Amino acid sequence: METFFGRLKNEMHYGHEKEYRSFNEFADAIKEYIDYYNNRRIQAKTKWMPPAKYRETSICTA
Repeated sequence: METFFGRLKNEMHYGHEKEYRSFNEFADAIKEYIDYYNNRRIQAKTKWMPPAKYRETSICTA
């Protein structure tokens, strides 16, 4: 969990503080990032598939 929050802070907050005009705008950006992180990002350990697709694949083959 610490890795996720560290990455979230690095990609969403540090250096971008002035881009958000309100807390609600910042909260919406965080919601979008969480959706991306959980459903659309790809990485080598998930065989270059988004996490949601990797979970579907691993459930069907197990």
